[in-house]
Amino acid sequence: MIRIKAEPIHRMVQYTNKSSTDYRKDMDNGWIDAARVGDIPNNECTVFDLDDEDIAIYNLDGEYFAIEDRCTHDGGDLAGGWVESGCAVCPRHGARFDIRTGKVMAPPAYEDIHAFPVRVQQGVIQIRDDRE
Repeated sequence: MIRIKAEPIHRMVQYTNKSSTDYRKDMDNGWIDAARVGDIPNNECTVFDLDDEDIAIYNLDGEYFAIEDRCTHDGGDLAGGWVESGCAVCPRHGARFDIRTGKVMAPPAYEDIHAFPVRVQQGVIQIRDDRE
């Protein structure tokens, strides 16, 4: 697991094909640069701090998905666990969450977690906070 704290990577990435106007347009749409393609090994995740909430961004065979990094059973982090059959497995008590949807797949958790929209733009993985 890789942990990214506080600073979105847009401060570190050089966009050779984007002007500052394009960047603002992305921000206006709510997309946030979170990681680079290639930084997250297959079947692993990185943790991104979104307004003081940890979001786990997973790579499943080259597709990227983002879910809350929180087991609804007891509040523990999911990123410290492992990936099995497309599910994040909580390291504390074995609850399973579908990485694509956030749906709980096995107890002891019974409440789903939020899955965030993800897209890849010019080699950068972006997430959008669509919670209300």
